[in-house]
Amino acid sequence: MKQNDILVRPYVTEKSLNLMSGTPTQKYRDGNKIEFIVHRDADKQDIRTAVEERFEVKVDQVWTRIQKDGKHAIVKLADGYSAEDVGMRVGVF
Repeated sequence: MKQNDILVRPYVTEKSLNLMSGTPTQKYRDGNKIEFIVHRDADKQDIRTAVEERFEVKVDQVWTRIQKDGKHAIVKLADGYSAEDVGMRVGVF
């Protein structure tokens, strides 16, 4: 699978915007996270590699879940990198 095929699109909701800015939510308390719809066959390591190569950042942790609209990946960036900057580059803001 190509790196460009793994990340389908950013997933933008009020909750996902709160994850970026660090506003506390019930499940994911700290910020600096960005959410993507990803290819269904992509595993966490594929997602980590795709985000690191495409946006030139370091990924701390990846969570995935499958919903009706596709596979979602929440990506927490390492300290020193900003999810808001990545969001600006993909057109979230």
